[in-house]
Amino acid sequence: MKKIIGTLGIAILGGAIALAGYKTLIEEPQVIVEKAVEPTMQTVKASYTPTVINSTSTPTDFTEAADKTVHAVVHVKNTSIRTQQNPLAELFYGRGSGTRKYQQVGTGSGVIISPDGYIVTNNHVIEGASDIEITLNNQKKLKATLIGADKSNDIALLKVEADFELPNLPFGNSDNIKVGEWVLAVGNPYNLTSTVTAGIVSAKGRDLDGNTNIDSFIQTDAAVNPGNSGGALVNTRGELIGINTAISSRTGSFIGYSFAVPSNIAKKVVDDLLEFGMVQQAVLGINVDIEAINIEGVKIGEVLEEGGAKKAGLEEGDIITKVNNVKISKFSDLKGQLTAKRPGEYVNVTIDRDGEELTKVVKLTKLIKLPVSKVLQTEFEDLTKEDRKKFKIEGGAKIKRTQNIAFKQFDVGEGYILTKVNGKKVSSAKEAVTMLDGMYGSGNRLLLEMISPSGQIERFRY
Repeated sequence: MKKIIGTLGIAILGGAIALAGYKTLIEEPQVIVEKAVEPTMQTVKASYTPTVINSTSTPTDFTEAADKTVHAVVHVKNTSIRTQQNPLAELFYGRGSGTRKYQQVGTGSGVIISPDGYIVTNNHVIEGASDIEITLNNQKKLKATLIGADKSNDIALLKVEADFELPNLPFGNSDNIKVGEWVLAVGNPYNLTSTVTAGIVSAKGRDLDGNTNIDSFIQTDAAVNPGNSGGALVNTRGELIGINTAISSRTGSFIGYSFAVPSNIAKKVVDDLLEFGMVQQAVLGINVDIEAINIEGVKIGEVLEEGGAKKAGLEEGDIITKVNNVKISKFSDLKGQLTAKRPGEYVNVTIDRDGEELTKVVKLTKLIKLPVSKVLQTEFEDLTKEDRKKFKIEGGAKIKRTQNIAFKQFDVGEGYILTKVNGKKVSSAKEAVTMLDGMYGSGNRLLLEMISPSGQIERFRY
């Protein structure tokens, strides 16, 4: 028995040794490779379409716009005759000895707007000029004639005669420009030939402090210096969108901002000067509530009886928010839109009336500028035949409206007729203003004789 067990143990031990030798010497080892597999993402159906932005941004290229513009921008030289008085020479050498006349030369820029030689520039560039000379970009010089000017919008129209077609710029629509849009300013600063500078539109409808007019300028950071006045502001397509007019500076040179008259206003002024010889100003027929603050829009303070606003259904307290779908945030925005329109045109006026948005179609009427006395802060108009017949007078000036505090205290206002100033008879509204503003001051007071709407003669010392 013991012999069998021993034999079996030897056999098991031999088998183990043989198996170990096989594994070690003969069989090739297995290589185990671990591979990380990312899990497949689960897709979920969505109920929206994502916005895809296809960006095709390319570097802004100003070369084409600059090439179109430089040939249409001209140098404007104006010569005026000034008179200088020397009181000492008058005293020692006799009457007329102290008077000296001399020439004064000013320069600026202009933009050719038609192939037959019409040129738009600033009024302040040529104001008072006795001689105007234009220099083209090719250095050819031409004499220019003043066709007309509008001081309030600082626009003037010139004409040159040439035996060839002149390069010119088309007017663009200044309402379409956007804040942040690239623009080029082209002019002749410091008597240099056409100079191009680039910038962006910084603001629209800008009203400059210290200016007696309500303006609606395009503000840009394109460099504009003395001599650029009357030059072109163009977009990257080479379309004229403004006439460079002013800079904001304490030094007289560019320090960051410049301002241009929008092309829509400039074009309208040019059209009026060509057709009527003067600018036809369009109005809605409202007075603005100047005390309304912290609102976006223009609040109507009064609706005038003779204006288009009354017929269209505008009311006191309405807030104008858009004109022809152009946003109106402040009065200068409204002024800019109306300045670019003509009397007789229709405009869509969007208003906010107690939270409800309404749109009214308003026919614009012509602004009739009546003589205004600065001393009395009062607007006058000429008498009608009915006035003369009713009050049995030959002349006078009827009060249209007044801001004079003293008049308001004594209920003197619309309908009162001014017949005498310091004992002198008044024949017309224009004469009344001349007499009032000329006689008052330097210790002089005014004795006013008026006829009330009821026919009573009243006298006031002012």
